[in-house]
Amino acid sequence: MNETVVTAGLVVVGDEILSGRTRDVNIATTAQFCTDLGIELREVRVVADEIDAIVEAVNAVRERYTYVFTTGGIGPTHDDITADAIAKAFGVDLPINEQARAMLEARWAEMGTEPTPARLRMARVPVGGELIVNGVTAAPGFRIGNVHVMAGVPKIMQAMLEAIAPTLKGGRKVESRSVPAGVGEGAIGDPLAEIQSRYPDVKIGSYPQMGHASVMTFLVMRSHDVERLEAATAEVQALVDRLHAQKNIVLPKEPYA
Repeated sequence: MNETVVTAGLVVVGDEILSGRTRDVNIATTAQFCTDLGIELREVRVVADEIDAIVEAVNAVRERYTYVFTTGGIGPTHDDITADAIAKAFGVDLPINEQARAMLEARWAEMGTEPTPARLRMARVPVGGELIVNGVTAAPGFRIGNVHVMAGVPKIMQAMLEAIAPTLKGGRKVESRSVPAGVGEGAIGDPLAEIQSRYPDVKIGSYPQMGHASVMTFLVMRSHDVERLEAATAEVQALVDRLHAQKNIVLPKEPYA
């Protein structure tokens, strides 16, 4: 069994995210991607299109986690400055990468698109960086150190995640269990906290559910240790069963449908 804990941080770049003009979906995509690989996504930062803000965020998270992913800011316009910020964060130059140029020019030739200085901005890669293939538009992302720089367009970003997946090491898989409770958090909070105190290696979350005819709380247990997870889940289930019996609560067969 692999006992390694592999962690990640995500830096989302873009004024359009902070202003609300664009709804971010890359956070959820990255979280699911990490979960599938056994990587713990522990922090997400959303920063403006400002070089110093990006540098500060990337430098902070790359020292803290196994991997860092960034999304946004690697297109052809003047405000696409993520590559500039990453180069500054690592203290290296940002030249045109000839492999990236060749990939882009081949795609442009197929489409009859004229190369321009603006479009060639997408071929800039910090010295020491390796390309991340983009099977959608050919404009690559890049990897330098433990930082993976990807596009903000969701379809392209997802393609880039799939491209880097084989290069990432996974860690211990996090298993989860759930118990539906027909009571509110106030009724279950104290005894649930007591169970949590005896299972520090199991994360126990309480999530009220809306839109049901009666009160409903979703209790979720997560842990790397399946044996401990099952033990904690059994205690939570027993607690819920006692409360249901005391209050004569009978849950529907599919309370969350």
